[in-house]
Amino acid sequence: MSDRGLTHLDPLGRARMVDVTPKEPSHRRALARCRVYMNPETTALVARGAVTKGDVLAVARVAGIQAAKRTPDLIPLCHQLTIGSVYVNFTLDDTWIEVEAQVETVDRTGVEMEALTACSVAALTIYDMCKSADRTMSIGQMTLWEKTGGRAGTYRRDPEQLLE
Repeated sequence: MSDRGLTHLDPLGRARMVDVTPKEPSHRRALARCRVYMNPETTALVARGAVTKGDVLAVARVAGIQAAKRTPDLIPLCHQLTIGSVYVNFTLDDTWIEVEAQVETVDRTGVEMEALTACSVAALTIYDMCKSADRTMSIGQMTLWEKTGGRAGTYRRDPEQLLE
């Protein structure tokens, strides 16, 4: 926890939205990743574009982009931001699909929640589109990997912090 304590609580311990109006806008970027674990046969179906519901990765990419833009509607104390860009990309392995979401803005507060939301909704979309082929899927390792900009500066997660 930072030396500022819990910033979303007022002096009486009640939830509040942090006042960012005195802050100057700056360029901010956040990168989040997660994995959808599945059977190798399911990953192969996705790679071949053979899932009956359609192009899994194309739909998941659009879902992630839409989710980033709707983050304040989902996270109660999250600020409405002008999002400059959202990139959602995928890496396929034999038993998982990694989702990576990057969000950028020039604003008064960061885009970590937007990147995490994009990542999670893209992963949920993969799950939804593949569930008829594989009920054993799971989603894990939802993690903020990097953030830049703002008073706190740059944060980069040590890759050794996550287990396989």
